[in-house]
Amino acid sequence: MFIRKTEDFKCKNCGYLVKGNGYTNHCPKCLYSKHVDIDPGDRLEKCHGLMKPIGIEKKNGKYKIIQKCLKCGVERRCKMVDDDEVMYNQRSKK
Repeated sequence: MFIRKTEDFKCKNCGYLVKGNGYTNHCPKCLYSKHVDIDPGDRLEKCHGLMKPIGIEKKNGKYKIIQKCLKCGVERRCKMVDDDEVMYNQRSKK
């Protein structure tokens, strides 16, 4: 079950100040996040390792970031959003 939490945060990888909207779970500049959830928004994960972007996939016209935790090795996928620098760069190439 998704739990919406509106939180601003400083990226632990690049230091960018991220303005959260309740769905924000990664830095739009470097695409890193922090391994804090077991289920989206619950903040129950004890690992708290950095989630490194290791790839991007496109499925049904939607893009997802593939991330791998540098501490425990778990892999997750999260939706890309228009604010992500990679998405902005893709749109400006068209």
